[in-house]
Amino acid sequence: QVQLVESGGGLVQAGGSLRLSCAASGRTFSTYAMGWFRQAEGKEREFVAQISWRGDNSYYTDSVKGRFTISRVNAKNTVYLQMNSLKPEDTAIYYCAASPNYYYAGPTPPYEYHYWGQGTQVTVSS
Repeated sequence: QVQLVESGGGLVQAGGSLRLSCAASGRTFSTYAMGWFRQAEGKEREFVAQISWRGDNSYYTDSVKGRFTISRVNAKNTVYLQMNSLKPEDTAIYYCAASPNYYYAGPTPPYEYHYWGQGTQVTVSS
């Protein structure tokens, strides 16, 4: 069992930055690939970024490439999402999730993620 707790969300002006953190419980964090998803009001949940077990591979949705960076520190059981040059369209609840599998060729499907956090709100004002 893995419990995930996100933090770091908030209100920021367009062009600003935020760093989200996701802390995991348990001693098996390094055996899970990690992903970030987001869900804007009235929209479906969408994939944002993913990182492999050791952090040596990552993948991003096109809309955040060059602006967002996913990273992890296994010794701290934590995955991060550094978000720069934020835009109003980035406004959403951001969720981290843990998957025992990792798809190198593209986004790991949501059904592969066994554990999800409760989410943290990110609001970008124009």
